[in-house]
Amino acid sequence: MMTEIKLKENERIDQLYSQDIKIIQSDDVFSFSLDAVLLANFVKINQSAKNKIVDLCSGNGAVGLFVSNKTKGKITQVEIQPELADMAKRSVELNGLEQQINIINDDLSNTINYISKDSVDMVTVNPPYFPNQSNSKKNPNQHLAIARHEIKTDLHHVIKTASDLLKTGGKLYLVYRPDRLFELMSELNNNRLATKHIQFIYPKKDTEANMILVSAIKDGKNSGLIVDPPITVYDNGEYTKFMKKILYG
Repeated sequence: MMTEIKLKENERIDQLYSQDIKIIQSDDVFSFSLDAVLLANFVKINQSAKNKIVDLCSGNGAVGLFVSNKTKGKITQVEIQPELADMAKRSVELNGLEQQINIINDDLSNTINYISKDSVDMVTVNPPYFPNQSNSKKNPNQHLAIARHEIKTDLHHVIKTASDLLKTGGKLYLVYRPDRLFELMSELNNNRLATKHIQFIYPKKDTEANMILVSAIKDGKNSGLIVDPPITVYDNGEYTKFMKKILYG
């Protein structure tokens, strides 16, 4: 049952039609992008209510909300920015998912203060993509800058936190940038996470990939890596059939 939620200034309610999920968005604070939809679609999990899932760097809650249809397990979302965590909480209420999704407003490095180490079945994360270099051009909007640049956390801390949370055999799913793939795989390997699947995302045909989806297993064997068929987002200026399906059903 949908709950009536009061929107704040410049907020709106958008919908991912394929999942019948409504989500509070704001161009002034945060709006989810295709990477969140693609990451949620990439996730493989069963319906068991025993599943324990953590979504790090959760923003306005998009990934956790989109994954909620795939499982009856409990989902905990961790977001450092109070404004985004509040949007996520109200979106959870809007969709009547308070019994399934819980929001923690804290630094992800403090997650183990709330959730026991080695206890989680799956971690999802859409982390900041860009290093926080003094000469890097950042969005003047602090909310967006924190979401996109490693200002409050970095790849090392994201991967270490995920590994600390996951039980042996637990899975990590994340979306990242192809130009940092070697760095990512190094961090995964250094934190007992064996890369199992990689999928490249192309904006359109005959362009370079601009995103990658990666899955890894804690304490898995360092063999058997599968490169999934690529995903192309646009064809002749409109979404491909695959994209239409995951966006609109």
